[in-house]
Amino acid sequence: VPLQAYGGGLVQAGGCLRVSCAASGGSFSMYNMGWFRQAPGKEREFVASFRRNGARYYHDSVKGRFTISRDNAKSTVYLQMNSLKPEDTAVYYCAARFGDLIAGLQGAVQSYVYWGQGTLVTVSS
Repeated sequence: VPLQAYGGGLVQAGGCLRVSCAASGGSFSMYNMGWFRQAPGKEREFVASFRRNGARYYHDSVKGRFTISRDNAKSTVYLQMNSLKPEDTAVYYCAARFGDLIAGLQGAVQSYVYWGQGTLVTVSS
């Protein structure tokens, strides 16, 4: 499924930003959705996921600050980011997997089949 991420930008530390990811095609409710990020020189890392059964997971570094949500009617997943820190600076990617997702593997890059192009979030100090 084609994914289009958008909403990134430049924000000061302590600020907030919401990135979105729109999917094309049908059956969006059948997809497990995830957000990952990749900072320069670092590997892509898990940020948050919203499984099709409604379960949500977060990386420890963003718990209490970020919230993942989805609107199946709009085929869109969101990542609300509050209390941003300079270390949150990265390209943020959305990802999707149709159907089953093995429990415990929602944070693995290899669990997702479809990827968006990424949107850059820069947090200035």
